[in-house]
Amino acid sequence: MTQTKIALLGSGFIADIHIESYHRFVPEAQVVAVYSRSGDRAQGFASRHSIPKAFTDIERAITESDCDLVDICLPNVLHHRAVMAAAKARKHVIIEKPLCLTLEEADEMIAAMKTAGRKFMYAEELCFAPKYERVRKLVDEGAVGKIFQLRQCEKHSGPHSDWFYDLNQSGGGALMDMGCHGLAWFRWMLGRRPKALSVYAHMSTVLHKGRTQCEDNSICVVEFEGGAIGVAENSWAKHGGMDDRIEVYGTGGVVFADLFIGNSALTYSEKGYGYAMEKAGPTQGWTFTIFEEAFNQGYPQELRHFIVDCVQNGKEPVVTAEDGRAVLELMYAAYQSAGTGRKVALPFTPKVNKPIDLWRKPA
Repeated sequence: MTQTKIALLGSGFIADIHIESYHRFVPEAQVVAVYSRSGDRAQGFASRHSIPKAFTDIERAITESDCDLVDICLPNVLHHRAVMAAAKARKHVIIEKPLCLTLEEADEMIAAMKTAGRKFMYAEELCFAPKYERVRKLVDEGAVGKIFQLRQCEKHSGPHSDWFYDLNQSGGGALMDMGCHGLAWFRWMLGRRPKALSVYAHMSTVLHKGRTQCEDNSICVVEFEGGAIGVAENSWAKHGGMDDRIEVYGTGGVVFADLFIGNSALTYSEKGYGYAMEKAGPTQGWTFTIFEEAFNQGYPQELRHFIVDCVQNGKEPVVTAEDGRAVLELMYAAYQSAGTGRKVALPFTPKVNKPIDLWRKPA
């Protein structure tokens, strides 16, 4: 069996999901190195997951690991640096959302990877999540007629790591963190690359005011060519665990799906127990105990597609860096709309370094 050698950049929550997915579901992948900004974290991650090499330097992790592919699970601010180093070393790239912080960075990254002649794959797992993919296939079969409205909600009480709250590292709050999922999913459902005409958004900071200058609650409305509307609702201010759901409205029907409910066991415990689901907090009383969390969210399917279909067999990724750039442009327009209170027409060319600067100037 051919194995693709991977340098995993990152040692946080999403890196844990990627390594679990590789080990359990993608035997064609071999993680040969891990990078972390912390030496202790790099060594600890490598030890836990039997990875032979650990690095605290991005460039060395790419050039000295004998890898074929670089899997980027880093804070947003490091995405551009990591991709440019991978392109220089002529390595394939899988990159977690969002693509990067600016459209200029996006264009430079895409150009560099094309020059390198390597695959540049944008890790949008909602395009692979089994339950949501079943919904897309229903729509493709004509089950609901012509789509006129889509809704995607992702909400919880706050991110896993402190860097998300730092606008200099994240570039934005709940929209940058989670709204990118909904925006990418709208494009996927409507034929992957529909033309977006305008964006209207509202943002606020309601729960984490003392911790971040970023928005922790947002609503973003995108108008697409052909008349379809996409509504993305995202929050770091929702208690009680992760909420991820979709709604599809068509001229001949409607579909509702919840990423977690239906793939879980309804549990009641007076004492409480260990892990119920992401962000759920205490487990006393009634809980939905999630099982096969990584599988249900599409991570193994996504990574297997990238490794086997794309890298080993030369197929084009179903989600590309160009898709990631289009999502980034939509997010820029959303921050502009939230800052001005007006609908923003597309295409949109921003004149700031970070999307959030269009909504709230840094202190």
